[in-house]
Amino acid sequence: MTSVDLVKKSLSGVGDPPGRLPAALESNEDAAAVLKLREARQRVREEMAKVVVGQDEIIESMIIGLLSRGHVLLHGVPGLGKTKMASTLAKTLDMEFRRIQFTPDLMPSDITGTDVIQQDEGTGRHQLQFVRGPVFTNFLLADEINRTPPKTQSALLQAMQEGEVSAGRETYLLKPPFFVVATQNPIEMEGTYPLPEAQVDRFMFSLKVKYPKLEEEVRIIKGNTSQKEGSPQAILTADEVVRLQDLVRGVPIDDSVIRFAARLVATTRPGEGSHIDGIHKFITYGASPRASQFLVLGAKARAILSGRYHVDFADIRELALPVLRHRLVLNFHARAENLDTDMIVERLLNAVKNE
Repeated sequence: MTSVDLVKKSLSGVGDPPGRLPAALESNEDAAAVLKLREARQRVREEMAKVVVGQDEIIESMIIGLLSRGHVLLHGVPGLGKTKMASTLAKTLDMEFRRIQFTPDLMPSDITGTDVIQQDEGTGRHQLQFVRGPVFTNFLLADEINRTPPKTQSALLQAMQEGEVSAGRETYLLKPPFFVVATQNPIEMEGTYPLPEAQVDRFMFSLKVKYPKLEEEVRIIKGNTSQKEGSPQAILTADEVVRLQDLVRGVPIDDSVIRFAARLVATTRPGEGSHIDGIHKFITYGASPRASQFLVLGAKARAILSGRYHVDFADIRELALPVLRHRLVLNFHARAENLDTDMIVERLLNAVKNE
């Protein structure tokens, strides 16, 4: 029995005929793609471990975001390795990579591109030609995105949502895959601007990068103060990433799990659904339907990365915090009781039960 046959056998649905794979995985090509996804996930983590110490949950979430066609926001104080994590992940992917260092004087055209006057050598006539900015890439690292004013931050809105850029009267498509990883410093720090809600909502995950444990910090010091530094190898090409993104969207999910994701998000909205006083009195605005879509997409990616070709309630619950934490706007009652969005989401998960 070949490895592809083994994958088919392990991923056969409970209600499917023996040896029959769900429709989305009936071909050998699809089964081989699942096998490659499993192998690629492990190899990406191994390659990143050459440079990045710990942060397994953050790395896993970044991979899920990539496969779900989402974008990821890394939040934490300077010096925790947010930029190194993103750039190292980019090195494990054989895709075009660009980095933008956001600064207060950065202009929107520095990101999207601008029209410049060019002279035609044959006719001598002048004409406008669009020079593409760094957003025209596969993997974009937006470093310290909140160190530039909201006007420049919003230059990424159209690219992140529609996968295109408008300049003048023309609209230019971005070649898939298009994946944005942005790093953000705490807004309490000097020289930072809060991200507009519309900008934050474009990110699938908001991930908090924490301080390393003592043993991890010792390994970090040893790795960064020696002459030898790890060099990760590319594992996946751009075309393979697109293929795996399509595969993730084909993962089946039961209506009851979809309804659970929808109820979870709807419960964050004051005045809608069942009233939960321990939650709603602290929330001004809840999450939009984009949150429930990201919950389902992320759950599909998490399921197939875990070796399951079905989505469980646990997949939704595991992703609720990174999906919802940046989409809830809390009021003064929450501030008065020193509650943050993570605490509210935890209460939400305890209140909303599986159907």
